[in-house]
Amino acid sequence: MTEPILTVDQQPHGAGRILLKVTGELDHHTAPRLSRELTSVPLAPDGALVLDLSGLTYCDSTGITVLVGAYHRTEAAGCPLALAGLSPDLTRVFHTVGLDQVFTFHPTADDALRALAH
Repeated sequence: MTEPILTVDQQPHGAGRILLKVTGELDHHTAPRLSRELTSVPLAPDGALVLDLSGLTYCDSTGITVLVGAYHRTEAAGCPLALAGLSPDLTRVFHTVGLDQVFTFHPTADDALRALAH
């Protein structure tokens, strides 16, 4: 059995907007990696954070907990957060547990970045 792989690529997009492209499996093995990356992102009220999840192939409850933690951190900083590129399965999970009332979803990272442009 192979260990799950998760990559996180941080890309600044001007005006304080940051894109984190998350690829692979987000579970109890890989969640600490995403948590570390999220903690390292500078957040400011005049910026924005977009999490591109289009490359996410799996996400368990630990991964969702990390995403909720990101929401709390961005809220505390007054920094908008958007999720982009969710698979239909992940979208269904977010709707089922009511997180569609918490997060803002966009079809693509580009759509999210445009929506959060100042």
